[in-house]
Amino acid sequence: MEPSLSARMTQGALLLLEELARQGRRIVVAESCTGGLLAGSLTQPPGASEFVAGGFVTYSNAMKVRLLDVPSVLLDLRGAVSSEVAAAMAEGAVAVAPDADIAVSITGIAGPGGGSAEKPVGLVWFAVAVKQQLTRTVSVVFSGDRDSIRTQAVIHAQTLVIEALQAG
Repeated sequence: MEPSLSARMTQGALLLLEELARQGRRIVVAESCTGGLLAGSLTQPPGASEFVAGGFVTYSNAMKVRLLDVPSVLLDLRGAVSSEVAAAMAEGAVAVAPDADIAVSITGIAGPGGGSAEKPVGLVWFAVAVKQQLTRTVSVVFSGDRDSIRTQAVIHAQTLVIEALQAG
């Protein structure tokens, strides 16, 4: 039997923290549609403060601009759910966090409303930014209800960061 999404999220957090510990790195997160769920998963295990610098829940565009220095023109032209905004969120987070060297961002449409033909419910953009390296972005369209989409997004973000760390 396959583990539940919740169990997979907990397992992903533990694996990510182990990889951060192995490499002596610290992470910062920038979340929109997941509303702090990723940060919560990473700070649940004891000792996480050694590897988690913190996080930003920038649900509104104004918060993305103010806290993460996402250019407002980018939000106007591409929308909050885009590769460009995901990259700007991650780059802004790692630039602001003095003791983090890797950041992950999540921005998407968790539903049940808010989707369109171009940007359907379940569309989530991710970015991983590592200081002194190119930022990587990727999108996934998840299915399910709001909670399922948000949890799947967290699991995917955890996996992306682990892959980025292992790739060097």
